[in-house]
Amino acid sequence: MELIIDDVSKRFREDVWGLRDVSLSVGPGVIGLLGPNGAGKSTLMRILATITQPSSGRVTWNGSDIARQPDVIRRVLGYLPQDFGVYPNLTAIEFLRFLAAAKGLDGRSARARIDQLVELVNLSDAANRPIGGFSGGMRQRVGIAQALLNDPQLLIVDEPTVGLDPTERLRFRNLLSDLAGERIVMLSTHIVSDVEATATSIALIKGGRLLRHALPEDLLRDVAGKVWTWIVPSTELATTKARFDVSATVRRAEGVLVRVVCEGTPDPSAEPAVATLEDAYHHAVGAGALLEA
Repeated sequence: MELIIDDVSKRFREDVWGLRDVSLSVGPGVIGLLGPNGAGKSTLMRILATITQPSSGRVTWNGSDIARQPDVIRRVLGYLPQDFGVYPNLTAIEFLRFLAAAKGLDGRSARARIDQLVELVNLSDAANRPIGGFSGGMRQRVGIAQALLNDPQLLIVDEPTVGLDPTERLRFRNLLSDLAGERIVMLSTHIVSDVEATATSIALIKGGRLLRHALPEDLLRDVAGKVWTWIVPSTELATTKARFDVSATVRRAEGVLVRVVCEGTPDPSAEPAVATLEDAYHHAVGAGALLEA
């Protein structure tokens, strides 16, 4: 089982590129596609889901070009797009049965699979209510369930934890980890903690370009020994940000605790800190990449 993205670019207009020369080779496990909003993650997900085609380059699934033979990947694909639409008058069960039929599942198999998935995504109590009355998080759980209907070999999820509360987010992370054994799971997100908890490898993307594809441990080694913290007065925060690569700030009674990534000691009062994936991400992607935890 192998997904190969070979020198893929996507041009929307003459001077507007969604992707530029992206190459990845992916096997079973969870690959976290991590980057700021607008980095090109959703564009790549849509190409992999055969919703759009690249302007150049190609994507192959087990050796078959998916632009020429889209059914080879569609048969084994589960996809949760960032903007997931529903039929508000249908119950969750009715909606999933409709999509199961569209995916070619027979009635008996569909009913058994839907019962399993409704419990898996914690919707048992709401399964027979119209989706139009669901919260954003509940709709997202329906989306997760529909992506798993055909027990896909390739599962693509685009910003899947948006709208989920902390408990649901943890449940979903655990679910992704459990699903990853003999399938490829591609998790696109701008939230570092989502990939930190689940990903076996991480692809960093910015401005439509792939910056790095590596194991989490390798990304952490990139910044090991380069992370420092110290307290600065609030009045000096802007100056500190201008001088250093600040990966995080926390307000304290005595000032602002800044966390920076740099080669040497940035200040006489600075203390070394253990590097985190947030530090590695910020260092690789650059200024303006501070993300929610």
